[in-house]
Amino acid sequence: MNEIGYSPKNLKFDQEGRDKLITGISTIAAAVKSTLGPSGQTVLIESPHHTHGITVTKDGVTVAKAVDLLDPTENLAVRMMKEAADRTATSAGDGTTTAIVLTEALVKAGMEHISPDMNKTEVLRELVTKTTKICDNLKKSARKVTKGRLKDVATISANNDTTIGDIIAKVYKAVGENGIVTVDKSQTSETYYETTNGIKVERGYTSNLFITNHEKDECVLEDTHILVSDAEISNVLQIENILKPIITEGKKLLIIAPCSNNVNNTLAANKMKRDLKICTINPPSFGYKQHELMQDIAVSVGATYFSEKTGDDLSHITFEDLGYASRVTIGRDDTVIIKDSNITDEAVDERVNQLWAAHKNTNKKADKDFILSRIASLTGGIGVIYAGGQTDLEQKELYDRIDDAVCAVRSALEEGILPGGGVALYNEVNNILKSGGDSVVDKILSDALRAPSNQICINAGKDEFFYEWEKPYHYGLNVKTGEYGDMYNMGVIDPLKVTRSALQNAVSVAVTILSTNAIITMARTYEDANL
Repeated sequence: MNEIGYSPKNLKFDQEGRDKLITGISTIAAAVKSTLGPSGQTVLIESPHHTHGITVTKDGVTVAKAVDLLDPTENLAVRMMKEAADRTATSAGDGTTTAIVLTEALVKAGMEHISPDMNKTEVLRELVTKTTKICDNLKKSARKVTKGRLKDVATISANNDTTIGDIIAKVYKAVGENGIVTVDKSQTSETYYETTNGIKVERGYTSNLFITNHEKDECVLEDTHILVSDAEISNVLQIENILKPIITEGKKLLIIAPCSNNVNNTLAANKMKRDLKICTINPPSFGYKQHELMQDIAVSVGATYFSEKTGDDLSHITFEDLGYASRVTIGRDDTVIIKDSNITDEAVDERVNQLWAAHKNTNKKADKDFILSRIASLTGGIGVIYAGGQTDLEQKELYDRIDDAVCAVRSALEEGILPGGGVALYNEVNNILKSGGDSVVDKILSDALRAPSNQICINAGKDEFFYEWEKPYHYGLNVKTGEYGDMYNMGVIDPLKVTRSALQNAVSVAVTILSTNAIITMARTYEDANL
């Protein structure tokens, strides 16, 4: 290819190109939508990016990310479908499968109902407008989630695993409204959770000599003063201004700063010989994250943060620059700082507001999660669920389900809940029919909004969903039991944010695909595909 001096392209137009896009869409959708609902099936994936080269999952976004097709035009459709899933995962943390099911239904309905003689641009613009109205209707219909409903939301999102739902509900109850729940891999086959009411720093003591509780291998300090700095303490004389009152008045000190071996050894020796109540830990994380986490810790405990990045000189530190905590527990791998609950700090509130603003403006899921964990540290409530398993594959599959369920609960707390099982979207078809339902856009939306509930029924081996329009808004089918009834009372509920995000992202991607008439791809040979 390089010998001719340019990169040749393949072009496809009109129906030929759209047929290729449809094939790509149908292929990825078939793999992903088989996981939808309580009777959804797992997908076995071969991939060098997963443990032992394979993974088993019911997580829609994991399945979507694993799909790449040989045909370049079909693969473009796949990549756009992945975009709908990724956007939904980033904004709501769940609902990726629903987004793909909706995208496929919207594109196929659009291809069917939009004829060549229509003004396609106007039709697609009206589709976006009516989708906004549907989202407004969903918001008006949503109910605020109660503590009793948290378990239902978590259970549904964890593919009807009541054990996982129970664990997640307990964790959220323990950490409170402002608390943050994260998921990690267990070192054993057991699945369990831990909660912390305070700041958790992922660093432990620098020397075993600082241990005060040998049964638990912990250093516990009550009513402790805290030094916060990212500048290395290479000589004890740098901090003599604060060490004097600590020693003479019998106070306690936690140093969160990089210390040389000489400083650590000197302080540890004084702890052993003079019973000095002191301990040192290294700053958490690395790079920009370390700087931001250290700022959070300083704000939270009321300390002055001495940083090399801002040119601060640690030798100028005074006792007034130290922070304070009612209790500090330093373990081998982490440190928990319990703040004084009677103290309300305006600086902390201001910091939290800044972080929420940053969270809103951030698009990457990893960055959003990092900011949420910082908010939890400042407001005081962190829960970690450890996913276990007998094998790496089992653990990975469980980890994905728990992570989805945790995100779903978080979304439910933010915006409220709707009837689950696709009923909330299906019900919007009734509103469309009441308003006429004769336009092209009405027909497209009527077909698409039925798709999630129909797919849930199909996965359960049932006929497509049947809805009795005269019944209340929240009336529908519990696929797990086969009963029709009040979805809220049956515990079949979905977060509004998940449903709304899935619909909006599906429409966004579908509009792009439907408005495409010419497709340009790189010309490929079989050698390019390593065949």
